[in-house]
Amino acid sequence: MKNLKQKWLLFLSIVSSILVILLSFFQWKLIDIITVFLMLPVWSLVFGFFITITVMSIIHLLKKKEWKPMAVQLLTILLWLFIPFTQIMLDLDFKMNKAEREEVAEMVEKGTLKPNVSHNSSLILLPEKYKQLSSGGGEIVMDKNSNFILFFTYRGMLDNFSGFVYSPNDKKPNKHDFDGDFQQVEKLDKNWYFVGSY
Repeated sequence: MKNLKQKWLLFLSIVSSILVILLSFFQWKLIDIITVFLMLPVWSLVFGFFITITVMSIIHLLKKKEWKPMAVQLLTILLWLFIPFTQIMLDLDFKMNKAEREEVAEMVEKGTLKPNVSHNSSLILLPEKYKQLSSGGGEIVMDKNSNFILFFTYRGMLDNFSGFVYSPNDKKPNKHDFDGDFQQVEKLDKNWYFVGSY
C-alpha cells in the first residue's frame, strides 16, 4: 500500500510537470484559439494542480524521505524558469512558415491581395489556405506608407500585439509603425523583423 502511494505521487508529479511544460510551449496557440480570458481558468487549473502536487511532494519528502516526486517538480520549475519556451515556438513558427509568408507578401506587392476588411482600409483577411500564418483571425496589416506587412503572432487589445514584419526594402520598422509602441524590434532575416508592442 505504501509503495503504491509513492508510485501514485510520482505519477501525479510527472503528469503535472508534463502539463506545465506543454502549456508553456503552446500557450500562445491556445490563446489564439480560446482567447486570454478563457486561458485564465486553464492557467489556474494547470498551475494549481502543479502547486498542489509540489506541496504534497514536499510533505512526502519530509515524512517519508522519498525524493523522486520532489525531484521531478524541481526539475520542472528549473526548466520553466530557464528555457525560453515562447522564443523557441516563435523561432519554429518563423522558420516553418517563412516561405508561405513570402508568398503572401508577394501577392500583396503584386496587388493580388488587397485590403478587404470594410472597417479598416489596411487589413487584409487572408485566403483560407494562408489563415494560419497570422494569429487572431487570419488578418494581416499593410502599412501603406512603408509597404510593411505585419503577420500577427499575438493579437491583443489596442496596441498590445506582436508579429513578424515583412519589409520589402529591408528597412527596420520604426517604434510607432502600425500604431504600436514597439518595445522590441529584432531583425530575423533579410526583409524580416519581429516586433512586440506591450
